[in-house]
Amino acid sequence: MSFFPMFMDMQDLKVLVVGGGYIATEKLEKLVDFTKEITVIASEVSIEANSLIKNHCLTLYQRAYKEGDIQGFDIVIAATDTVALHKAIYEESRGSRVLVNSVDNTEYCDFIFPSYVKKDDLTIAFSTGGASPAFAKQIRRHFEKIIPDSVGDFLKKMKALRTTMPKGKERMKYFDELVEEYFRKNFK
Repeated sequence: MSFFPMFMDMQDLKVLVVGGGYIATEKLEKLVDFTKEITVIASEVSIEANSLIKNHCLTLYQRAYKEGDIQGFDIVIAATDTVALHKAIYEESRGSRVLVNSVDNTEYCDFIFPSYVKKDDLTIAFSTGGASPAFAKQIRRHFEKIIPDSVGDFLKKMKALRTTMPKGKERMKYFDELVEEYFRKNFK
């Protein structure tokens, strides 16, 4: 079965990343776009991961994961090369409200990371349900090239307009016209 595409407000969620290598760094790079409430537990931390942790004031416990570490977190990312650890974290989370992503082990996932494009308030996500992350990455690159940099300013304008006009058919028609004009001018 496919994964349900969902956008989540992560501002007040506590995230635990287990691992400090290349894959953990990739996940951290994505997560810091949406929250800074991130704790990392890893015996070894790469230079790149350490840089992200310091630059974004994340919490680091440089040690091995131990049972019980998921308590108090809303989301756990198991980003190591140890499948047995991913399975143990996933099993520990059952019966709780903790969501788990186990990198490269979809059988131990409540959700997966999509490939995405983020330009200001616009976020577009792509997923193949784990079938081909390479395909998702390639289609993301395609859309990154065609989405204009001005989209953020346009969306700010639209957001401001929404607060000034009463809801109804006239407003919907006006917004549709503005968006169609923006597309005509910016998407060739």
